[in-house]
Amino acid sequence: MTERLILSNESLSVEVLPEFGAKVSSMRLLPEGEELLQQPLRPYAPRTRTMAFEEGDASGIDECIPTVSACDVEFGGNCLPVPDHGDFWRIPFASRREAEELVLEATGFTLPLRFEKRFALEGTRLRIDYRLENVGRQSLPFLWSAHPGFAVEPGDRILLPDSVKEINVWHSGGGRLGAPGQVHSWPHTHDAADQSVDLSLAGGPEDGVGDKLFAVAPREGWVALERRRLRKRIEVRFDPAWASFLGLWLAFGGWPAGQAQRQHCVALEPCTAPADSLATALERGLARILEVEAWFEWKIEIHVIPA
Repeated sequence: MTERLILSNESLSVEVLPEFGAKVSSMRLLPEGEELLQQPLRPYAPRTRTMAFEEGDASGIDECIPTVSACDVEFGGNCLPVPDHGDFWRIPFASRREAEELVLEATGFTLPLRFEKRFALEGTRLRIDYRLENVGRQSLPFLWSAHPGFAVEPGDRILLPDSVKEINVWHSGGGRLGAPGQVHSWPHTHDAADQSVDLSLAGGPEDGVGDKLFAVAPREGWVALERRRLRKRIEVRFDPAWASFLGLWLAFGGWPAGQAQRQHCVALEPCTAPADSLATALERGLARILEVEAWFEWKIEIHVIPA
C-alpha cells in the first residue's frame, strides 16, 4: 500500500509520496477541496531505472536531477548514461517528520548525489527547501529543474514579469513554434504557419499542444498561473541567482503522443540551465559542478493568493 504523508492547515492540504520520488501528488485548496495539480495519467506503479517519464503517472510535482532528457554524459573520463528526467523521480525516499515539516532524502544511482527535500506549509504557501550533496570521490555535473505540473482550464493564463521579453524553443510538438532554438517574443508571437499565438493563454485538451520553452529567469524571481474559475493566482517564487533560467512546459493534449490519456497542464519550472539535456548543458558550459563533499542549498515557494 502506498504511503501518503500529509501536511495541512486551514488553507492547503499537501500529499507527498515517499515511494515515488517524494512526489507532491496533491495540493488542494481548503475548504473547497479544489485540486491544483495534474493528476495521474496512469496508476502509480514501481519505476525502473531505465523507464521513460511518460511510462509513469506523469503527474504532480517532481524534481529533475541530474538531467531532464535522457543523455550520455562524458565526464571524468567516463561515459555515463543518465535516464529520462533523472534519477530522483523514480526512486523511493526515506522520510521523517521534524516538528511541522516533512523531510525526505535519497541518494542517486547515476551519480553519487544525496538529495534532500524539506516541505513546510505557511498559510497559503508551500515551501520546499532543497539540499544537494556530493557524496562521491570526484566533482559531479548536474542540472536541476523543478517540475510542478499545475492543472489548467482553457482561458487560464501564465503570468511573467515585464522583464521577460522573449522565450526560446527547446521542443515544440509538430513543429508548432518552429525548430529548437527559435526565438519568440513573449507572450504574443506567430506560429510556424504565421498564425497569431498568445503563449500565455492555456488551451484545451483537444489542441494537441506540447511545447517546452526557456527564458532567462526574471530578476523579480517569480512566475505565476492565474486560474480564472478559481479566482486564484498560483505563484512560484525562487532565487534567480540560483535558478538562472525558467522553463515553461505547455501541455494541452499534445503529450504523451500515442496515449489515450494526455496531460492538460502547465509546468512552471525554475531551473539551472536552458537545456533539458545535461550533456548539452556541459557542452555549453552551463552545467553546475558540485565538488567533493560540497553541497548546494536552495528553495522554491508556491503561493496561492487571490487573482
